[in-house]
Amino acid sequence: MSGETVRGLRPGDAGYDAARTVWNAMVDRRPALIARCATAAEVVEAVRYGREQGLEIGVRGGGHSVLGLPIADGGLVIDLAPMGTVRVDAGSRRARVGGGALLGALDTAAQRYGLTTTAGNVSHTGVGGLTLGGGVGWLARMHGLTCDNVTSYEVVTADGELVTASRTERPDLFWGLRGGGGNFGVVTEFEFRLHPIGTRALRVELVHELEDAGTALRGWRDLLAEAPRRATPVARVTERDGRPVVTIGYVWVGDPADGRRLLAAYRSIGRPVAERVEELSYLDLQTADDDDEGHAVRRYWKGHYLRQLSDRAIEAFLDRGNGTAPAGRLTLNGGAVSDVPDEDSAFSHRDALVEFTTATGWTDPAEDEARMSAAREYAAGIEPFASGAYVNALSDEGASGVRRAYTPAKLARLTELKVRYDPDNVFHLNPNIRPEPRRAGDGRPGDH
Repeated sequence: MSGETVRGLRPGDAGYDAARTVWNAMVDRRPALIARCATAAEVVEAVRYGREQGLEIGVRGGGHSVLGLPIADGGLVIDLAPMGTVRVDAGSRRARVGGGALLGALDTAAQRYGLTTTAGNVSHTGVGGLTLGGGVGWLARMHGLTCDNVTSYEVVTADGELVTASRTERPDLFWGLRGGGGNFGVVTEFEFRLHPIGTRALRVELVHELEDAGTALRGWRDLLAEAPRRATPVARVTERDGRPVVTIGYVWVGDPADGRRLLAAYRSIGRPVAERVEELSYLDLQTADDDDEGHAVRRYWKGHYLRQLSDRAIEAFLDRGNGTAPAGRLTLNGGAVSDVPDEDSAFSHRDALVEFTTATGWTDPAEDEARMSAAREYAAGIEPFASGAYVNALSDEGASGVRRAYTPAKLARLTELKVRYDPDNVFHLNPNIRPEPRRAGDGRPGDH
């Protein structure tokens, strides 16, 4: 294979700098080649070329990895952006989605028919990265994780082979792709099951002053067990007008009139000083956070799963530490997520009650250390109450984070799968599942 076989952008080419730029503005790396692949065949050629040339290989979908892991410095980036097509069959309630599609494209195409599937809450996130890690969103409690709604994957393996993974074809790979991340190949197309959810939604936020926050959060917690599956309760601690406040509430997907029936119970908690009750379309709900989560901002985050939300955990949630305090969020899990048997997929922690996340964004590089330290300190205060972590919420935890994302039994099974499909750890620019160590001198490239 010659160097001309794979076309792409190299340093100095028009469009190169735009193509290497990702969501997190802290990431500034210079790949040797960015192969913008429009077909599965081009991905096959790129993988084979990268391996033959000894290049480190990263795979970019939407570019939302908080560490910008796919941007291989001096290596090859397989950019799936040209593979962004979404094809919806309303009759069969199926969507075929290219590996480079963004969530907004999937939502927009499916909502023409009042359909969609579980997707994240920022429309410029990539479908691929979200789905391969599991995928949570406002529909998860109704219809399961994003990966629970995949019926098949089209995958380019580390050997440059194009294969299909489903419950009947390569079921081992199908299991691993449902939560195992990008460790096993490049997914060039997903087939999703769609659901008739209508086109309307309701968002409710009740604002509490900090002195009332403990009462408000304990009351919010006590309502979780009774939450209908169309509701996703959310609690946040953040800054408003220069002072810390706590908001409690929920997002309802479906007829807003039905969602309003929960309002009285939430209004009775504590002493809310303000509220926002907003009816909106599902598409507007899915883009509501796009500006706050926009590009050209420096980013850092941490996350945990919690099986219980004790009074002490609530106190830790309210104590965001010193310095530049990041925002914190608790989101109810359960519902259809917990219905799926644990052994059915690589995704772990289906038994979690809530997910905790803390995220911070800033523009001044001089604030980098203070911002990241504050987020680490905040998350460390929650960790004693945590049961694990969501792989898509990992940042710089490395191997310890991977061990928290999967149960020991699942990590062992994922390791076996990695040995089977990627023994040389070609796809390692991710929360990496390393293949088992090999004996020195076995004639194969070592792990990266």
